[in-house]
Amino acid sequence: MAFVARNDRPADKAERYAELESEILAVLDGEPNLTARMATVASMLADGFESYFWTGFYVVDPGKPNELVVGPYQGTLGCLRIPFGRGVCGAAAATGETQVVPDVHAFPGHIACDSRSASEIVVPVRDASGALIAVFDVDATEPAAFDATDQEWLERILVKAFAGGSA
Repeated sequence: MAFVARNDRPADKAERYAELESEILAVLDGEPNLTARMATVASMLADGFESYFWTGFYVVDPGKPNELVVGPYQGTLGCLRIPFGRGVCGAAAATGETQVVPDVHAFPGHIACDSRSASEIVVPVRDASGALIAVFDVDATEPAAFDATDQEWLERILVKAFAGGSA
């Protein structure tokens, strides 16, 4: 399926996520490759929101199961490796809970991969068996850019895209 970038997206955030969810799932339909799925999700969500400054995945390293390694992303250079428990991504991986951070500079142990990042949301990504396979990280240059709507929709999209279920 061909994807065409659009600039006529709904202004309402929830409506925009609903539209993107439908498009993402249509593009992913039948694609088994994990890297292709991650690259597609990162690309389509980055394209869907102007406020997304960095959008991508940090994947659990099979050789170092308590470490994340950068995966498919859109944006400036990302950190290459992040230990569980360090920074926002490491906190999401260690706790298994979505992290919504309105001010990254106030987050204990924040890792500044790009100093322009001001706020961040990181969502754990699980496979169909429930195992953590990655975290999905979105940064914005504006403070407090993410809220409960972002959390709800990103969690929902990632469950459907990677665990094959509904949120």
